[in-house]
Amino acid sequence: MHKHYNGLKTAALFGVIWALLLAMGALIGGGRYIWLFALFGVVTTFIGYWNSDKIAIKAMRARPVTPQEAPEMYRIVTELSQRAGQPMPRLYISPTAAPNAFATGRNPKNAAVCCTEGILHILDERELRGVLGHELMHVYNRDILTGSVAAALAGVISSVAQFALFFGGGSSEERPNPIAMIAMALLAPFAAMLIQMAITRTREYDADEDGAKLTGDPLALASALRKLEQGTAQAPLQPTPQLQSTSHLMIANPFRAGDVSRFFATHPPMKDRIARLERLASGHDIRY
Repeated sequence: MHKHYNGLKTAALFGVIWALLLAMGALIGGGRYIWLFALFGVVTTFIGYWNSDKIAIKAMRARPVTPQEAPEMYRIVTELSQRAGQPMPRLYISPTAAPNAFATGRNPKNAAVCCTEGILHILDERELRGVLGHELMHVYNRDILTGSVAAALAGVISSVAQFALFFGGGSSEERPNPIAMIAMALLAPFAAMLIQMAITRTREYDADEDGAKLTGDPLALASALRKLEQGTAQAPLQPTPQLQSTSHLMIANPFRAGDVSRFFATHPPMKDRIARLERLASGHDIRY
């Protein structure tokens, strides 16, 4: 049931963000340049999606590791990949004290899973297994594609809005009402960002549930999330532009709680995620 519900919700959110982009094209160009805005969105999405692994790995200064360097991590990912019938991803470790993990890559054959040094220090093997199951399900559910599309479209809308605000919409005869132009230029990026966050939060819930089913241990992930909530509060990352563009990939919000309000958060509240996992462990249906 959750797949059907969240799939429809994600599709609806994408419909809204595409409608917003095309509405801007109609307003700015009188409808003549809608195809150009759509093409721009597709090209930007493809570039971000194709290079998603390189961008995220570079932002976290991560390095590839061998089975000898990270035997526990390799053992867990090998076992879970075989259980899911999927290829083994590349594994990385980031020299970061803040505890976190993320998966990236355009498909399971080109996937990468990264853990920070901080998360490897605070989690036991059972909890780490829960986290790695969550990250692998992001890959198997194609959430990297979903997140890349949402981020790229939000970026395109912001760029188009800035262009419209400073350069207008063509000749004086074609130029729309200036009040409508200003309103669209200011509100469209805000709306696109909110939709992007909603898409990301929806995919996090799915990865929690599917990862718990892959490992067969929902309470292990719940325990890991409790530790991550404390660990990221004690050692938050600075919200630099590079990290802000990849923070949605991480299992926990890497920034200080005061830096990002719940309204703009890329992750659902930890207490909600933990409660859902506890309900799953007790055999109850997850409520939406």
